Amino acid sequence: MNPGSAVPVDLAPTRGASARAEDGAARADPGRVLADRVEQLYGPMPLGMLANLLVGGIATYELWDERTRDLVLFWWGMVLLVTAARAVLYFGYRASARKADEAGQWMRWLGISALASGVNWGFAGAVFFPSHTDEQQVFLAFLLAGITSAGIPAYAASWPMFAIYAGVIVLPFTYVLANFGNRLFTEIAFLVPIFYLINVAIAYRLNRVFLSGYRLRHAYDRLTEDHTRLNKQLEQQIEELLEARQEVEASGRKLSLFAERAPIAVFEMDANSTILEMNPAAEHMLGYSTLELIGRSALNTLFPADEATLTPAWWADFVARREPASRIRTRCLRRDGLDVDCEFTITPLVNEAGDLVSIIAQCQDITQQLEAERLKKEFTATLSHELRTPLTSIIGSLQLVNSGVVGDASGEVTELAAVAERNAQRLLDLINDLLDIDKIESGKFALMPENVRLSDLVQESLILNKSYADRFGVKLEVHGEVPDVSLHVDRKRLMQVMTNLLSNAAKFSPEGSAVEVGTRCAEGVVRVEISDHGPGIPEDFRSRIFTRFAQADSTTTRHKGGTGLGLAICKRLIELMNGRIGFQERPGGGTIFHFELPVPADAAAT
Repeated sequence: MNPGSAVPVDLAPTRGASARAEDGAARADPGRVLADRVEQLYGPMPLGMLANLLVGGIATYELWDERTRDLVLFWWGMVLLVTAARAVLYFGYRASARKADEAGQWMRWLGISALASGVNWGFAGAVFFPSHTDEQQVFLAFLLAGITSAGIPAYAASWPMFAIYAGVIVLPFTYVLANFGNRLFTEIAFLVPIFYLINVAIAYRLNRVFLSGYRLRHAYDRLTEDHTRLNKQLEQQIEELLEARQEVEASGRKLSLFAERAPIAVFEMDANSTILEMNPAAEHMLGYSTLELIGRSALNTLFPADEATLTPAWWADFVARREPASRIRTRCLRRDGLDVDCEFTITPLVNEAGDLVSIIAQCQDITQQLEAERLKKEFTATLSHELRTPLTSIIGSLQLVNSGVVGDASGEVTELAAVAERNAQRLLDLINDLLDIDKIESGKFALMPENVRLSDLVQESLILNKSYADRFGVKLEVHGEVPDVSLHVDRKRLMQVMTNLLSNAAKFSPEGSAVEVGTRCAEGVVRVEISDHGPGIPEDFRSRIFTRFAQADSTTTRHKGGTGLGLAICKRLIELMNGRIGFQERPGGGTIFHFELPVPADAAAT
């Protein structure tokens, strides 16, 4: 992603903000709207109380005379009492910490106070209008009209409250006008309810406007909160995208540096094998420059026409499977026309959607490696033909000398001949082990399986290795009963495994001890255990005990001798026969080597 590229984020639908606010207003919280209405109603109360006292004082002054003095004083006391009660209600509301949660209760108390205030003025109209002069009646009528009209803005947030307030003022006054006996007053009495209903309608309309305003305000508040939250989320996503971009760029730089500095050839290709990128090692190995190969097909350029491995058919199947392929050996054509033996590792890069992004091919020149393998095979053949044959003759001659067939020899000659025979035999064993493990690792080792009775195999191995164990003063014993089963194995090679394990156990056991051979069969698997009483296997040697030329670095091991190939051969032979081999510490000291082989159902003995 480019630094200046825009991030497509749906911040607003096609509809306008006002339309969304109206939708939100329809879903506004009724409790919050009620709390706003109560707040609106309590807001003008101080001004209303002040106006009530001021107008009430003027009315008291105007209506005062000797005949109605007591009644006017009573009414003025009612004005003061109602105003004081409204003041208590107002300050109680302002001091409340839960006025939003108790909005309904505060609305009811305000309704009662509005009713009391209206009754107070309705009382004044009904009582004082008939008993005063014409000028005072006009003043009183004007006063009541003003007081009623003033209730519209004061109670606009609740039209029922205004209707109650104005009703208790207008209705008694209308009744007095209708029964006054004056035609003009009667006509006015007919018009007053009409004006009252008009005022209620106006208050109702204002109430609707206020409600819409409250709902819209809450909707816009929620809209603002949503936008704030979305903006925070957007900022967070942008930060994450920037961090991800930095990580991707850093990874890209690392990969580029790795490919550039890698000692092996690296190619990036598409699904059609077209070369997209290559590193300097590829240029050096094949003799092509980057500009010469980029844009060209690797299948048509790098491989000879008679190549049988990396063919177009193989490549199409690889692209379809999209699974890595390794250790692919093939020939590559250098720019100078020479063939190079190469080993490829090809990895497809697939994104989360499953689309193939590109293909990375790593190529290593193995021409020298193959030449070394060829020389190794020649060396092995030389060992086989040039060393083993004369060694066999030498060992045979020494055995004739030691057996006395060619005549009696002195003690020193006999002793030297015996030493020469033993060392020649060790040299022949080493050559045979080298030949065996080379055949196994090259895949040219063939087994000759047959049905072999386990009891016969164990007994024969003890007999063949008895003389070797006697040299170390060690006995070979069978521990427990041998299961009466047959194995489908290569008899000669399994006997070679038993010989290696028994000879090792005898070689490292103290004189006078016994090497025990234990066997058991369970769930179609035979387990053979060979335990000794030797010093055990050092901790740092256990992880590589089955590797080639592995010997524990100790005085005892060097003194006992050995090629270091026996256990490696045992492991590979057992695995070729579908088994497994291992070892463990023996309780009380020593080591137990074991191997397991499957027992075929059709080869079981009875």
